[in-house]
Amino acid sequence: MDMNTRLKAWELVQLQDLSHRITKGTTPTSLGLSFTDEGILFVKVESLREGRINKDLCAFIDEDAHQVLERSQLQENDILFSIAGTLGRVAIVQKEDLPANTNQALAIIRLAKSINPEYISLALSSRVIEESIRQGGRGVGLRNLNLQQVSEFTIPLPPLNEQKRIVAKIEELRSKTQKAREALEVIPELCDRFRQSVLAAAFRGDLTADWREQNPDVEPASVLLERIKRKRLLEAKTEKQKQVLLEAYAYEEEYGDEVIPEEWQYIALDKLCYSFQYGTSAKSLSDGSIPVLRMGNLQNGEIDWDNLVYTSNEDEISKYSLNPGDVLFNRTNSPELVGKTSIYRGERPAIFAGYLIRINNSSELDSEYLNYCLNSNYAKDYCWQVKTDGVSQSNINAQKLAKFEIPFCSIEEQREIAKQIKGVLQIISRIQQKYQSMESYLASLDRAILAKAFRGELVEQDPTDEPASVLLERIRTERATATPKPSKTRKKAKA
Repeated sequence: MDMNTRLKAWELVQLQDLSHRITKGTTPTSLGLSFTDEGILFVKVESLREGRINKDLCAFIDEDAHQVLERSQLQENDILFSIAGTLGRVAIVQKEDLPANTNQALAIIRLAKSINPEYISLALSSRVIEESIRQGGRGVGLRNLNLQQVSEFTIPLPPLNEQKRIVAKIEELRSKTQKAREALEVIPELCDRFRQSVLAAAFRGDLTADWREQNPDVEPASVLLERIKRKRLLEAKTEKQKQVLLEAYAYEEEYGDEVIPEEWQYIALDKLCYSFQYGTSAKSLSDGSIPVLRMGNLQNGEIDWDNLVYTSNEDEISKYSLNPGDVLFNRTNSPELVGKTSIYRGERPAIFAGYLIRINNSSELDSEYLNYCLNSNYAKDYCWQVKTDGVSQSNINAQKLAKFEIPFCSIEEQREIAKQIKGVLQIISRIQQKYQSMESYLASLDRAILAKAFRGELVEQDPTDEPASVLLERIRTERATATPKPSKTRKKAKA
């Protein structure tokens, strides 16, 4: 049986043929009204989640504003469809959502009573409508659709009973994909916990306990530190530089309290590093000769080369050019993200911006080891204790970073630790890639289910069902005999 024969009870219709009304809301402030801290729900585009209204993401208005905004008052089973900004979000208004209003970024689709709102909502969420959105979405910056475009959306309409069967089957299949999705949701957290447990073990010395037994003659941290001190004092060019170094080495560490191997020692970074350099404060450009790395480019210990800005300023390039192995520390960010750290591996020439600090560590402190340590929970705890908080951002200056006490060991053990951490993180990365692949598969499976539904292939057709053509005729009669409600004109609230 070909598709045309199989779907002879279906009709291709425009959304306006199924609706009594397609309109949009109004923003209270456009009429001199205000939002309130509580009261009647005011639904926005971001309030639409998974086909329903998330009340926690709504604003509020009072009763007076609700009455003035009569055009935007919602009813049970209204379908909301976003027509500005993020196009194509869909939700059905439930009885428990009412009373409620919405703004002009959402179309309000009030269906005929003979139409199943769940079916239309699913159709508006499917690829049936995606092409119409792509062709119709216009605007620079904020894309939008007009109500005429929405009303002309073409939807495949089966008999009413088949609509109900399709909705029930989609819900059944989606419940299975949702269970799979919920099972997958624990993986990112498990991976992060595993990653942090590996880092914790590494910087307690547990990860290389066997290695130390096999290499008993490596240089202890105390001897290595003394050698670094002598070298730096010899390299000092002025008495002032020597005095600064002597003061740094006179500092007694007090933060690190985890039990570590006896060959190790907690050492403040300024005893192991030559400098902590702030990046460029010059304005970056959308194009130029080399990238300027910013705090958004520091992700999970690595450099993310997306969303780059650039410079062609030769003086800035000369002063702030990065070298392979440079470790970058994010000194200003939100309280949760301040202190994130990544290593530059020389992938391409780059300089770094002012919210970052380049750590110029000595050759006796391995850059990979340093980067891993600064991404551990031990380092994050330190950052949380020493940060200073502003209105929306926190800051950790170079002086506080310099006093971070790193668990220090021989350069050979540092490299062994970095190698072992890298091996484990590669395993975690493969797990995360499989997780992302499964997420994509489930999303594509949901789309395939919808596509099959609107091709008429998801459920069996019943020849005894009333054809969609009869349903459409009944809707036309219903609309023709309906008494239109007189519109009321409301004046703007007085200032």
